[in-house]
Amino acid sequence: MASFRRFRPDDLDKFSKCNLDPLTETYDLSFYLQYFAKWPSLFQVAEDPSGNIIGYIMGKLESSPDFFKYSEHYLPWHAHITALTVAPEARRLGIGKILTENLELAAEVGDAWFVDLFVRKSNTRAINFYESMGYSVYRVVKDYYGDNVNDPTAHGEDAYDMRKPMPRDKTLKHIREDGRNHEVQPENVF
Repeated sequence: MASFRRFRPDDLDKFSKCNLDPLTETYDLSFYLQYFAKWPSLFQVAEDPSGNIIGYIMGKLESSPDFFKYSEHYLPWHAHITALTVAPEARRLGIGKILTENLELAAEVGDAWFVDLFVRKSNTRAINFYESMGYSVYRVVKDYYGDNVNDPTAHGEDAYDMRKPMPRDKTLKHIREDGRNHEVQPENVF
């Protein structure tokens, strides 16, 4: 049985089980600590009875800078899932779902319009997982990832920008049903 709690800096020494997955981004130590300092309620871990970190989620609350205010790409106050990963031996136990639900609760408390995330277009397991939780594709970000895990000779890989509306978005203004038909370049995404 896993227990869930906020991230602590000493957890960084225990992330290796989770970060060995090639689809999991591994960041610089200062990046993790920045999230811990700025958005502690959106950075949670799952640990097994032995104290091993078997999953974590990192998120933040943000909006686009003011100079994007009148752009079609402007993003209002929202929560963003930067990383969600579960160690291979702990998958399919509902850990990712609980971590995501906990982040969504924090987003609701933070009065976010929606929760968004980026996922590789080829990561069908993750896409199916998020769709089962009410997320949908809002747009395709061309060549968002600089590498392509399925074809090392390719230039890059597209990302789906997936979103789930929060209760604040009563008219569902910040999601769309035909998101796979809307393509943007990475420089148009904040």
